[in-house]
Amino acid sequence: MYSHHFGLSQDPFSIAPDPRYLFMSERHREALAHLLYGVAGTDSSAGGTGGGFVLLTGDIGTGKTTICRCFMEQIPAGCHVAYIFNPRLTVTELLQSVCEEFHITVATVASGPPTLKNYIDALNAFLLQSHAAGHSSVLIIDEAQNLSADVLEQLRLLTNLETNERKLLQIVLIGQPELRAMLARPELEQLAQRVIARFHLDALSEAESAQYIRHRLDVAGHTGPLPFDRQALRRIHRRARGVPRRINLLCGRALLGAWANGLHRVDRKMVNKAAAEVFGLEAGPVPGAGPRAAAYALGGLALLAGAALAGFWVLAPSQKTAPSSPAAASALPAASAPRAGAASPVRKGAPAPNPAEEIEALLPQLPGDINVAWRELAPAWKLPAAGGDPCQAASAQQLQCYRTETLTVPLLRQLGRPGILTLHVPNGPPVYAVLVGLGEQTATLQVASGLHAVRLVPLVRLWRGGFATYWRPPPGYVAGLQGGSTGPVIERLASQLTLLDGAPAATAPAVLDATLKARVRAFQRAHGLNPDGQPGPMTFMQIDSATNVDAPRLQTSPQPAREAR
Repeated sequence: MYSHHFGLSQDPFSIAPDPRYLFMSERHREALAHLLYGVAGTDSSAGGTGGGFVLLTGDIGTGKTTICRCFMEQIPAGCHVAYIFNPRLTVTELLQSVCEEFHITVATVASGPPTLKNYIDALNAFLLQSHAAGHSSVLIIDEAQNLSADVLEQLRLLTNLETNERKLLQIVLIGQPELRAMLARPELEQLAQRVIARFHLDALSEAESAQYIRHRLDVAGHTGPLPFDRQALRRIHRRARGVPRRINLLCGRALLGAWANGLHRVDRKMVNKAAAEVFGLEAGPVPGAGPRAAAYALGGLALLAGAALAGFWVLAPSQKTAPSSPAAASALPAASAPRAGAASPVRKGAPAPNPAEEIEALLPQLPGDINVAWRELAPAWKLPAAGGDPCQAASAQQLQCYRTETLTVPLLRQLGRPGILTLHVPNGPPVYAVLVGLGEQTATLQVASGLHAVRLVPLVRLWRGGFATYWRPPPGYVAGLQGGSTGPVIERLASQLTLLDGAPAATAPAVLDATLKARVRAFQRAHGLNPDGQPGPMTFMQIDSATNVDAPRLQTSPQPAREAR
Protein backbone atom coordinates (compact mmCIF):
# COMPACT_ATOMS: atom_id res chain seq x y z
CA MET A 1 0.00 0.00 0.00
CA TYR A 2 1.03 3.61 -0.51
CA SER A 3 0.42 4.58 3.14
CA HIS A 4 4.01 3.92 4.29
CA HIS A 5 5.39 5.73 1.23
CA PHE A 6 3.63 8.95 2.29
CA GLY A 7 4.14 8.54 6.04
CA LEU A 8 0.50 7.66 6.76
CA SER A 9 -0.77 5.45 9.55
CA GLN A 10 -3.78 4.28 7.52
CA ASP A 11 -5.57 4.81 4.24
CA PRO A 12 -6.87 8.41 4.28
CA PHE A 13 -9.18 7.96 1.31
CA SER A 14 -11.23 4.92 2.21
CA ILE A 15 -14.86 5.28 1.16
CA ALA A 16 -16.07 3.72 4.43
CA PRO A 17 -18.19 6.25 6.40
CA ASP A 18 -15.71 6.70 9.26
CA PRO A 19 -16.86 9.62 11.48
CA ARG A 20 -13.23 10.35 12.42
CA TYR A 21 -12.68 11.57 8.87
CA LEU A 22 -15.78 13.73 8.74
CA PHE A 23 -14.83 17.07 7.24
CA MET A 24 -17.08 19.70 8.72
CA SER A 25 -17.47 22.23 5.95
CA GLU A 26 -19.98 24.97 6.53
CA ARG A 27 -22.59 22.85 4.74
CA HIS A 28 -21.81 19.79 6.81
CA ARG A 29 -21.95 21.72 10.09
CA GLU A 30 -25.32 23.12 9.12
CA ALA A 31 -26.61 19.67 8.13
CA LEU A 32 -25.53 18.19 11.47
CA ALA A 33 -27.10 21.09 13.32
CA HIS A 34 -30.40 20.47 11.53
CA LEU A 35 -30.35 16.81 12.57
CA LEU A 36 -29.55 17.60 16.20
CA TYR A 37 -32.18 20.33 16.33
CA GLY A 38 -34.79 18.04 14.88
CA VAL A 39 -34.33 15.29 17.48
CA ALA A 40 -33.72 17.52 20.51
CA GLY A 41 -36.50 17.62 23.06
CA THR A 42 -38.44 20.81 23.67
CA ASP A 43 -36.83 21.11 27.08
CA SER A 44 -33.26 20.68 25.80
CA SER A 45 -30.68 23.41 25.38
CA ALA A 46 -30.85 22.88 21.63
CA GLY A 47 -34.40 24.14 21.63
CA GLY A 48 -35.74 21.27 19.51
CA THR A 49 -39.26 20.30 18.60
CA GLY A 50 -39.54 16.88 20.20
CA GLY A 51 -41.18 15.08 17.28
CA GLY A 52 -41.97 14.87 13.58
CA PHE A 53 -39.72 14.17 10.63
CA VAL A 54 -36.21 15.44 9.96
CA LEU A 55 -35.08 15.33 6.32
CA LEU A 56 -31.47 15.26 5.05
CA THR A 57 -30.91 14.93 1.31
CA GLY A 58 -27.86 15.14 -0.92
CA ASP A 59 -26.35 13.74 -4.08
CA ILE A 60 -24.56 10.38 -4.08
CA GLY A 61 -21.26 10.55 -2.20
CA THR A 62 -21.72 13.96 -0.57
CA GLY A 63 -21.33 12.55 2.94
CA LYS A 64 -24.87 11.92 4.14
CA THR A 65 -24.15 8.56 5.76
CA THR A 66 -20.97 9.86 7.40
CA ILE A 67 -22.90 12.78 8.90
CA CYS A 68 -25.51 10.29 10.07
CA ARG A 69 -22.84 8.25 11.87
CA CYS A 70 -21.48 11.42 13.48
CA PHE A 71 -25.01 12.42 14.43
CA MET A 72 -25.63 9.03 16.07
CA GLU A 73 -22.45 9.44 18.13
CA GLN A 74 -23.76 12.76 19.47
CA ILE A 75 -27.23 11.56 20.43
CA PRO A 76 -27.44 11.99 24.21
CA ALA A 77 -27.72 9.20 26.73
CA GLY A 78 -31.27 8.12 27.41
CA CYS A 79 -32.17 8.18 23.72
CA HIS A 80 -33.04 4.87 22.06
CA VAL A 81 -31.97 4.67 18.42
CA ALA A 82 -33.23 2.38 15.65
CA TYR A 83 -31.24 2.49 12.40
CA ILE A 84 -32.68 1.07 9.17
CA PHE A 85 -30.19 0.98 6.28
CA ASN A 86 -32.17 -1.22 3.87
CA PRO A 87 -35.56 0.42 3.43
CA ARG A 88 -36.78 -1.76 0.54
CA LEU A 89 -39.29 -3.33 2.90
CA THR A 90 -43.00 -3.94 3.09
CA VAL A 91 -45.00 -2.27 5.83
CA THR A 92 -44.90 -5.41 7.97
CA GLU A 93 -41.18 -5.89 7.40
CA LEU A 94 -40.52 -2.29 8.33
CA LEU A 95 -42.40 -2.58 11.62
CA GLN A 96 -40.66 -5.86 12.35
CA SER A 97 -37.27 -4.23 11.71
CA VAL A 98 -38.10 -1.24 13.91
CA CYS A 99 -39.11 -3.52 16.77
CA GLU A 100 -35.94 -5.57 16.35
CA GLU A 101 -33.78 -2.43 16.38
CA PHE A 102 -35.46 -1.23 19.58
CA HIS A 103 -35.14 -4.77 21.04
CA ILE A 104 -38.91 -5.01 21.47
CA THR A 105 -40.38 -8.45 22.05
CA VAL A 106 -43.59 -8.91 20.08
CA ALA A 107 -46.12 -11.32 21.52
CA THR A 108 -46.55 -14.44 19.42
CA VAL A 109 -49.94 -15.19 17.91
CA ALA A 110 -51.22 -18.76 18.01
CA SER A 111 -53.03 -18.38 14.71
CA GLY A 112 -49.97 -17.26 12.76
CA PRO A 113 -47.26 -14.60 12.49
CA PRO A 114 -47.70 -11.23 14.25
CA THR A 115 -50.02 -8.77 12.56
CA LEU A 116 -49.52 -5.05 11.95
CA LYS A 117 -51.57 -4.37 15.08
CA ASN A 118 -49.33 -6.64 17.15
CA TYR A 119 -46.21 -4.73 16.04
CA ILE A 120 -47.78 -1.30 16.53
CA ASP A 121 -49.17 -2.18 19.97
CA ALA A 122 -45.76 -3.49 21.08
CA LEU A 123 -44.03 -0.39 19.71
CA ASN A 124 -46.53 1.94 21.38
CA ALA A 125 -46.08 0.20 24.73
CA PHE A 126 -42.30 0.50 24.42
CA LEU A 127 -42.47 4.21 23.53
CA LEU A 128 -44.81 4.98 26.45
CA GLN A 129 -42.56 3.08 28.84
CA SER A 130 -39.48 4.92 27.56
CA HIS A 131 -41.24 8.28 27.86
CA ALA A 132 -42.25 7.50 31.43
CA ALA A 133 -38.60 6.74 32.22
CA GLY A 134 -37.52 10.09 30.72
CA HIS A 135 -36.09 8.53 27.59
CA SER A 136 -36.69 9.46 23.97
CA SER A 137 -36.68 7.34 20.80
CA VAL A 138 -35.33 8.08 17.33
CA LEU A 139 -35.85 6.10 14.13
CA ILE A 140 -33.21 6.76 11.41
CA ILE A 141 -33.82 5.50 7.89
CA ASP A 142 -30.96 5.73 5.38
CA GLU A 143 -31.48 5.56 1.60
CA ALA A 144 -35.03 6.69 2.26
CA GLN A 145 -35.63 7.47 -1.43
CA ASN A 146 -36.26 3.72 -1.77
CA LEU A 147 -39.29 3.78 0.54
CA SER A 148 -42.59 2.95 -1.08
CA ALA A 149 -45.62 5.22 -0.72
CA ASP A 150 -47.46 2.84 1.61
CA VAL A 151 -44.41 2.54 3.87
CA LEU A 152 -44.09 6.32 4.02
CA GLU A 153 -47.74 6.54 4.99
CA GLN A 154 -47.19 4.00 7.77
CA LEU A 155 -44.26 6.09 9.02
CA ARG A 156 -46.55 9.10 9.13
CA LEU A 157 -49.01 7.12 11.19
CA LEU A 158 -46.24 6.17 13.63
CA THR A 159 -45.78 9.84 14.42
CA ASN A 160 -49.37 9.81 15.74
CA LEU A 161 -48.04 7.85 18.73
CA GLU A 162 -47.95 10.67 21.27
CA THR A 163 -48.87 11.93 24.69
CA ASN A 164 -50.55 15.21 25.53
CA GLU A 165 -47.11 16.85 25.75
CA ARG A 166 -45.06 15.45 22.88
CA LYS A 167 -44.58 12.97 20.06
CA LEU A 168 -43.15 9.66 21.20
CA LEU A 169 -41.13 8.88 18.07
CA GLN A 170 -38.84 11.12 16.07
CA ILE A 171 -38.01 9.99 12.54
CA VAL A 172 -34.96 10.98 10.48
CA LEU A 173 -35.11 10.36 6.73
CA ILE A 174 -31.79 10.44 4.83
CA GLY A 175 -31.75 10.05 1.07
CA GLN A 176 -30.90 11.27 -2.39
CA PRO A 177 -32.53 14.32 -4.03
CA GLU A 178 -35.44 12.30 -5.40
CA LEU A 179 -36.67 11.95 -1.81
CA ARG A 180 -37.59 15.63 -1.87
CA ALA A 181 -39.54 15.08 -5.08
CA MET A 182 -41.37 12.14 -3.52
CA LEU A 183 -42.49 14.20 -0.54
CA ALA A 184 -43.72 16.94 -2.87
CA ARG A 185 -46.34 14.62 -4.34
CA PRO A 186 -49.93 15.55 -3.39
CA GLU A 187 -50.68 12.15 -1.82
CA LEU A 188 -47.81 12.67 0.67
CA GLU A 189 -48.73 16.22 1.65
CA GLN A 190 -49.73 15.15 5.15
CA LEU A 191 -46.29 13.67 5.74
CA ALA A 192 -44.54 16.70 4.21
CA GLN A 193 -46.34 18.96 6.69
CA ARG A 194 -44.74 17.03 9.55
CA VAL A 195 -41.16 17.66 8.37
CA ILE A 196 -39.90 20.05 11.01
CA ALA A 197 -36.29 20.37 9.74
CA ARG A 198 -34.83 19.74 6.31
CA PHE A 199 -31.46 20.31 4.69
CA HIS A 200 -29.93 19.55 1.30
CA LEU A 201 -26.21 18.79 1.26
CA ASP A 202 -24.43 20.29 -1.77
CA ALA A 203 -21.03 19.42 -3.19
CA LEU A 204 -17.86 21.10 -1.93
CA SER A 205 -16.40 24.24 -3.44
CA GLU A 206 -12.89 24.19 -4.89
CA ALA A 207 -11.41 25.67 -1.71
CA GLU A 208 -13.38 23.21 0.44
CA SER A 209 -12.18 20.30 -1.71
CA ALA A 210 -8.55 21.22 -0.98
CA GLN A 211 -9.37 21.62 2.73
CA TYR A 212 -11.13 18.25 2.68
CA ILE A 213 -8.08 16.52 1.19
CA ARG A 214 -5.75 18.11 3.75
CA HIS A 215 -8.12 17.18 6.59
CA ARG A 216 -8.20 13.50 5.67
CA LEU A 217 -4.43 13.34 5.24
CA ASP A 218 -3.96 15.01 8.63
CA VAL A 219 -6.26 12.51 10.34
CA ALA A 220 -4.25 9.69 8.73
CA GLY A 221 -1.04 11.05 10.25
CA HIS A 222 0.44 13.00 7.34
CA THR A 223 2.84 15.83 8.12
CA GLY A 224 4.49 18.35 5.84
CA PRO A 225 3.34 19.71 2.48
CA LEU A 226 0.45 18.09 0.64
CA PRO A 227 1.43 15.32 -1.79
CA PHE A 228 -0.65 17.13 -4.46
CA ASP A 229 0.52 20.24 -6.27
CA ARG A 230 -1.85 23.17 -6.83
CA GLN A 231 -2.84 22.19 -10.36
CA ALA A 232 -3.49 18.63 -9.21
CA LEU A 233 -5.86 19.90 -6.49
CA ARG A 234 -7.77 21.96 -9.03
CA ARG A 235 -8.04 19.02 -11.37
CA ILE A 236 -9.22 16.74 -8.55
CA HIS A 237 -12.03 19.17 -7.73
CA ARG A 238 -13.01 19.41 -11.39
CA ARG A 239 -12.94 15.67 -12.05
CA ALA A 240 -14.67 14.78 -8.78
CA ARG A 241 -17.16 17.64 -9.08
CA GLY A 242 -16.65 18.43 -5.39
CA VAL A 243 -18.27 15.16 -4.27
CA PRO A 244 -16.35 13.75 -1.28
CA ARG A 245 -16.67 10.10 -2.26
CA ARG A 246 -15.40 10.82 -5.77
CA ILE A 247 -12.55 12.84 -4.27
CA ASN A 248 -11.63 9.85 -2.10
CA LEU A 249 -11.58 7.48 -5.07
CA LEU A 250 -9.55 9.85 -7.22
CA CYS A 251 -7.02 10.83 -4.54
CA GLY A 252 -6.48 7.24 -3.48
CA ARG A 253 -5.80 6.12 -7.04
CA ALA A 254 -3.52 9.11 -7.74
CA LEU A 255 -1.43 8.44 -4.61
CA LEU A 256 -1.18 4.82 -5.65
CA GLY A 257 0.20 5.97 -9.00
CA ALA A 258 2.76 8.24 -7.34
CA TRP A 259 3.89 5.39 -5.08
CA ALA A 260 4.27 2.99 -7.98
CA ASN A 261 6.45 5.48 -9.83
CA GLY A 262 8.56 6.30 -6.79
CA LEU A 263 7.21 9.86 -6.58
CA HIS A 264 6.21 11.83 -3.50
CA ARG A 265 4.02 14.38 -5.25
CA VAL A 266 1.03 14.06 -7.57
CA ASP A 267 0.75 16.33 -10.61
CA ARG A 268 -2.16 17.12 -12.90
CA LYS A 269 -1.18 14.50 -15.47
CA MET A 270 -1.32 11.75 -12.88
CA VAL A 271 -4.74 12.97 -11.71
CA ASN A 272 -6.02 12.78 -15.29
CA LYS A 273 -4.83 9.20 -15.65
CA ALA A 274 -6.30 8.26 -12.28
CA ALA A 275 -9.64 9.84 -13.23
CA ALA A 276 -9.74 7.86 -16.46
CA GLU A 277 -9.17 4.65 -14.53
CA VAL A 278 -11.63 5.39 -11.71
CA PHE A 279 -14.42 7.12 -13.61
CA GLY A 280 -13.95 5.55 -17.05
CA LEU A 281 -15.49 7.35 -19.99
CA GLU A 282 -17.30 9.65 -17.58
CA ALA A 283 -13.96 11.37 -16.90
CA GLY A 284 -13.89 12.67 -20.46
CA PRO A 285 -10.80 13.21 -22.61
CA VAL A 286 -7.61 14.44 -21.02
CA PRO A 287 -7.01 18.06 -22.14
CA GLY A 288 -4.44 18.22 -24.90
CA ALA A 289 -4.38 14.46 -25.43
CA GLY A 290 -5.14 12.68 -28.65
CA PRO A 291 -7.03 9.42 -29.02
CA ARG A 292 -3.92 7.34 -28.27
CA ALA A 293 -3.23 9.17 -25.01
CA ALA A 294 -6.89 9.00 -24.02
CA ALA A 295 -6.89 5.26 -24.60
CA TYR A 296 -3.85 4.90 -22.38
CA ALA A 297 -5.46 7.05 -19.71
CA LEU A 298 -8.51 4.80 -19.65
CA GLY A 299 -6.53 2.14 -17.86
CA GLY A 300 -3.53 4.14 -16.76
CA LEU A 301 -3.27 3.01 -13.20
CA ALA A 302 -4.71 -0.46 -13.46
CA LEU A 303 -1.39 -1.99 -12.51
CA LEU A 304 -1.26 0.12 -9.39
CA ALA A 305 -4.65 -1.01 -8.20
CA GLY A 306 -3.48 -4.57 -8.68
CA ALA A 307 -0.37 -3.87 -6.64
CA ALA A 308 -2.52 -2.51 -3.81
CA LEU A 309 -4.87 -5.49 -3.94
CA ALA A 310 -1.94 -7.85 -3.83
CA GLY A 311 -0.59 -5.93 -0.84
CA PHE A 312 2.98 -5.63 -2.08
CA TRP A 313 4.20 -2.52 -0.29
CA VAL A 314 5.21 -2.88 3.31
CA LEU A 315 9.01 -2.82 3.33
CA ALA A 316 11.69 -2.54 0.67
CA PRO A 317 12.64 -5.92 -0.76
CA SER A 318 15.39 -7.90 0.88
CA GLN A 319 18.68 -8.84 -0.69
CA LYS A 320 18.57 -12.54 0.17
CA THR A 321 19.46 -14.94 -2.61
CA ALA A 322 18.42 -18.48 -3.11
CA PRO A 323 20.84 -20.23 -5.46
CA SER A 324 19.36 -23.48 -6.62
CA SER A 325 22.65 -25.34 -6.46
CA PRO A 326 26.02 -24.94 -4.74
CA ALA A 327 27.79 -24.90 -8.09
CA ALA A 328 26.03 -21.65 -8.93
CA ALA A 329 28.10 -19.78 -6.34
CA SER A 330 31.47 -20.47 -7.90
CA ALA A 331 33.85 -17.72 -9.00
CA LEU A 332 33.09 -16.33 -12.45
CA PRO A 333 35.18 -14.78 -15.23
CA ALA A 334 35.24 -11.09 -16.02
CA ALA A 335 32.07 -9.47 -17.32
CA SER A 336 33.85 -8.31 -20.43
CA ALA A 337 34.49 -11.87 -21.61
CA PRO A 338 32.22 -13.33 -24.30
CA ARG A 339 29.27 -14.97 -22.63
CA ALA A 340 25.73 -16.28 -22.92
CA GLY A 341 22.95 -13.87 -22.14
CA ALA A 342 23.62 -10.99 -24.54
CA ALA A 343 20.94 -8.30 -24.44
CA SER A 344 17.67 -8.92 -26.17
CA PRO A 345 16.81 -5.41 -27.41
CA VAL A 346 13.22 -4.23 -27.55
CA ARG A 347 11.91 -4.66 -31.04
CA LYS A 348 11.10 -1.48 -32.91
CA GLY A 349 7.97 -1.04 -34.90
CA ALA A 350 6.14 -4.02 -33.43
CA PRO A 351 2.64 -4.53 -34.88
CA ALA A 352 -0.32 -3.24 -32.95
CA PRO A 353 -1.20 -5.70 -30.19
CA ASN A 354 -4.37 -7.71 -30.09
CA PRO A 355 -6.75 -6.91 -27.21
CA ALA A 356 -5.19 -8.01 -23.95
CA GLU A 357 -6.25 -11.39 -22.62
CA GLU A 358 -7.35 -12.32 -19.13
CA ILE A 359 -4.77 -14.29 -17.16
CA GLU A 360 -7.43 -16.79 -16.09
CA ALA A 361 -7.64 -18.08 -19.67
CA LEU A 362 -3.92 -18.89 -19.66
CA LEU A 363 -3.66 -20.49 -16.22
CA PRO A 364 -4.26 -24.06 -17.51
CA GLN A 365 -1.23 -23.65 -19.81
CA LEU A 366 1.16 -22.43 -17.09
CA PRO A 367 3.50 -25.00 -15.53
CA GLY A 368 3.29 -25.99 -11.90
CA ASP A 369 7.00 -26.94 -11.92
CA ILE A 370 9.35 -23.95 -11.76
CA ASN A 371 12.05 -25.94 -13.57
CA VAL A 372 9.84 -25.92 -16.65
CA ALA A 373 9.62 -22.15 -16.37
CA TRP A 374 13.41 -21.86 -15.95
CA ARG A 375 13.83 -23.76 -19.23
CA GLU A 376 11.31 -21.49 -20.98
CA LEU A 377 13.24 -18.47 -19.71
CA ALA A 378 16.64 -19.87 -20.71
CA PRO A 379 16.60 -18.75 -24.40
CA ALA A 380 16.45 -15.09 -23.33
CA TRP A 381 19.97 -15.63 -21.91
CA LYS A 382 20.99 -17.80 -24.88
CA LEU A 383 21.07 -20.81 -22.63
CA PRO A 384 20.21 -24.29 -23.88
CA ALA A 385 16.75 -25.40 -22.77
CA ALA A 386 17.98 -28.88 -21.98
CA GLY A 387 16.69 -31.28 -19.36
CA GLY A 388 18.17 -31.67 -15.92
CA ASP A 389 18.72 -28.94 -13.35
CA PRO A 390 18.33 -25.57 -15.19
CA CYS A 391 20.33 -23.69 -12.56
CA GLN A 392 23.16 -26.23 -12.75
CA ALA A 393 23.21 -25.74 -16.51
CA ALA A 394 23.22 -21.95 -16.03
CA SER A 395 26.25 -22.11 -13.74
CA ALA A 396 28.22 -23.67 -16.58
CA GLN A 397 27.59 -20.41 -18.47
CA GLN A 398 28.64 -18.23 -15.50
CA LEU A 399 25.03 -17.43 -14.57
CA GLN A 400 23.17 -17.94 -11.31
CA CYS A 401 19.49 -18.43 -10.49
CA TYR A 402 18.05 -15.74 -8.25
CA ARG A 403 14.72 -15.87 -6.40
CA THR A 404 12.92 -13.43 -4.13
CA GLU A 405 9.45 -13.30 -2.57
CA THR A 406 9.34 -9.54 -1.96
CA LEU A 407 9.48 -7.82 -5.33
CA THR A 408 7.04 -5.03 -6.17
CA VAL A 409 5.68 -3.83 -9.51
CA PRO A 410 7.78 -0.60 -9.42
CA LEU A 411 10.95 -2.59 -8.70
CA LEU A 412 10.04 -5.06 -11.43
CA ARG A 413 9.81 -2.18 -13.90
CA GLN A 414 13.04 -0.69 -12.62
CA LEU A 415 14.88 -4.00 -12.81
CA GLY A 416 13.67 -4.37 -16.37
CA ARG A 417 14.70 -7.97 -16.99
CA PRO A 418 12.68 -11.06 -17.96
CA GLY A 419 11.87 -13.46 -15.19
CA ILE A 420 9.42 -15.90 -13.65
CA LEU A 421 6.36 -14.77 -11.70
CA THR A 422 4.93 -17.06 -9.03
CA LEU A 423 1.13 -16.91 -9.35
CA HIS A 424 -1.09 -18.12 -6.53
CA VAL A 425 -4.22 -19.69 -7.93
CA PRO A 426 -7.22 -19.82 -5.57
CA ASN A 427 -7.71 -23.30 -4.12
CA GLY A 428 -4.75 -24.69 -5.99
CA PRO A 429 -0.96 -24.93 -6.05
CA PRO A 430 1.08 -22.04 -7.48
CA VAL A 431 1.90 -21.86 -11.16
CA TYR A 432 4.75 -20.05 -12.90
CA ALA A 433 4.57 -17.48 -15.70
CA VAL A 434 7.56 -16.30 -17.74
CA LEU A 435 7.40 -12.51 -17.99
CA VAL A 436 9.09 -11.06 -21.10
CA GLY A 437 7.35 -7.68 -21.40
CA LEU A 438 5.77 -5.08 -19.14
CA GLY A 439 3.72 -2.20 -20.51
CA GLU A 440 1.63 0.43 -18.82
CA GLN A 441 -1.51 -1.69 -18.72
CA THR A 442 -0.40 -5.12 -19.89
CA ALA A 443 2.24 -7.76 -19.33
CA THR A 444 3.60 -10.06 -22.02
CA LEU A 445 3.99 -13.70 -21.00
CA GLN A 446 5.86 -16.47 -22.78
CA VAL A 447 3.80 -19.65 -22.57
CA ALA A 448 3.96 -22.88 -24.50
CA SER A 449 1.62 -21.50 -27.18
CA GLY A 450 3.72 -18.37 -27.75
CA LEU A 451 3.58 -14.73 -26.59
CA HIS A 452 0.42 -13.49 -24.90
CA ALA A 453 -0.37 -9.96 -23.71
CA VAL A 454 -2.51 -10.10 -20.56
CA ARG A 455 -4.20 -7.37 -18.55
CA LEU A 456 -1.98 -6.34 -15.67
CA VAL A 457 -4.59 -5.87 -12.93
CA PRO A 458 -5.89 -9.47 -12.91
CA LEU A 459 -2.30 -10.74 -13.22
CA VAL A 460 -0.97 -8.95 -10.14
CA ARG A 461 -3.98 -10.05 -8.12
CA LEU A 462 -2.47 -13.53 -8.35
CA TRP A 463 1.10 -12.34 -7.70
CA ARG A 464 2.47 -11.82 -4.20
CA GLY A 465 5.98 -10.70 -5.09
CA GLY A 466 7.53 -14.06 -6.01
CA PHE A 467 10.07 -13.51 -8.81
CA ALA A 468 12.96 -15.51 -10.24
CA THR A 469 15.51 -14.71 -12.93
CA TYR A 470 18.99 -15.48 -14.14
CA TRP A 471 21.76 -13.05 -13.27
CA ARG A 472 25.46 -12.74 -13.93
CA PRO A 473 27.45 -12.05 -10.75
CA PRO A 474 30.55 -9.87 -10.95
CA PRO A 475 33.89 -11.72 -11.04
CA GLY A 476 34.75 -13.09 -7.63
CA TYR A 477 31.30 -12.58 -6.13
CA VAL A 478 30.33 -14.69 -3.12
CA ALA A 479 27.17 -14.35 -1.07
CA GLY A 480 27.49 -12.19 2.05
CA LEU A 481 30.48 -9.99 1.14
CA GLN A 482 32.16 -8.94 4.35
CA GLY A 483 33.45 -5.53 5.35
CA GLY A 484 37.03 -5.10 4.22
CA SER A 485 36.53 -7.31 1.16
CA THR A 486 38.68 -6.55 -1.88
CA GLY A 487 39.20 -8.03 -5.31
CA PRO A 488 37.59 -7.81 -8.76
CA VAL A 489 33.99 -7.76 -7.44
CA ILE A 490 34.71 -4.73 -5.23
CA GLU A 491 36.69 -3.00 -7.99
CA ARG A 492 33.75 -3.38 -10.35
CA LEU A 493 31.29 -2.20 -7.70
CA ALA A 494 33.34 0.93 -7.01
CA SER A 495 33.86 1.74 -10.69
CA GLN A 496 30.14 1.38 -11.51
CA LEU A 497 29.13 3.58 -8.57
CA THR A 498 31.67 6.16 -9.75
CA LEU A 499 29.90 6.26 -13.11
CA LEU A 500 26.59 6.79 -11.33
CA ASP A 501 27.42 9.19 -8.51
CA GLY A 502 30.17 11.17 -10.22
CA ALA A 503 32.69 10.62 -7.42
CA PRO A 504 36.38 10.93 -8.35
CA ALA A 505 37.95 7.70 -9.53
CA ALA A 506 39.94 6.03 -6.77
CA THR A 507 43.66 5.59 -7.21
CA ALA A 508 44.03 3.02 -4.44
CA PRO A 509 42.58 -0.50 -4.63
CA ALA A 510 38.85 -0.53 -3.78
CA VAL A 511 37.84 -1.83 -0.35
CA LEU A 512 34.36 -2.53 0.98
CA ASP A 513 34.86 -0.06 3.80
CA ALA A 514 32.50 2.41 5.51
CA THR A 515 32.84 4.93 2.67
CA LEU A 516 31.99 2.44 -0.07
CA LYS A 517 29.13 1.01 1.99
CA ALA A 518 27.73 4.54 2.37
CA ARG A 519 27.76 4.89 -1.43
CA VAL A 520 26.02 1.52 -1.74
CA ARG A 521 23.37 2.64 0.75
CA ALA A 522 22.79 5.84 -1.20
CA PHE A 523 22.26 3.84 -4.39
CA GLN A 524 19.95 1.38 -2.64
CA ARG A 525 17.89 4.16 -1.10
CA ALA A 526 17.55 5.90 -4.46
CA HIS A 527 16.30 2.68 -6.08
CA GLY A 528 13.86 1.51 -3.43
CA LEU A 529 16.07 -1.27 -2.05
CA ASN A 530 16.79 -2.08 1.57
CA PRO A 531 19.57 0.46 2.39
CA ASP A 532 21.78 -1.91 4.38
CA GLY A 533 24.98 -1.12 2.50
CA GLN A 534 25.40 -4.81 1.70
CA PRO A 535 25.85 -5.41 -2.06
CA GLY A 536 23.70 -8.42 -2.91
CA PRO A 537 22.22 -9.80 -6.13
CA MET A 538 19.41 -7.24 -6.39
CA THR A 539 21.81 -4.35 -5.81
CA PHE A 540 24.21 -5.65 -8.46
CA MET A 541 21.35 -6.24 -10.94
CA GLN A 542 20.01 -2.73 -10.38
CA ILE A 543 23.50 -1.27 -10.81
CA ASP A 544 23.88 -3.22 -14.05
CA SER A 545 20.55 -1.84 -15.27
CA ALA A 546 21.51 1.71 -14.30
CA THR A 547 24.87 1.44 -16.09
CA ASN A 548 23.39 -0.28 -19.18
CA VAL A 549 25.34 -3.49 -18.79
CA ASP A 550 24.52 -5.86 -21.64
CA ALA A 551 21.70 -8.15 -20.43
CA PRO A 552 18.25 -9.26 -21.59
CA ARG A 553 15.58 -6.60 -21.13
CA LEU A 554 11.84 -6.61 -20.68
CA GLN A 555 9.87 -5.41 -23.67
CA THR A 556 8.28 -2.12 -22.70
CA SER A 557 5.47 -2.06 -25.24
CA PRO A 558 2.61 -4.56 -25.46
CA GLN A 559 3.29 -7.45 -27.82
CA PRO A 560 0.65 -9.26 -29.86
CA ALA A 561 -0.37 -12.79 -29.11
CA ARG A 562 1.82 -14.96 -31.31
CA GLU A 563 1.60 -18.67 -31.87
CA ALA A 564 4.71 -20.78 -31.41
CA ARG A 565 6.26 -22.10 -34.59
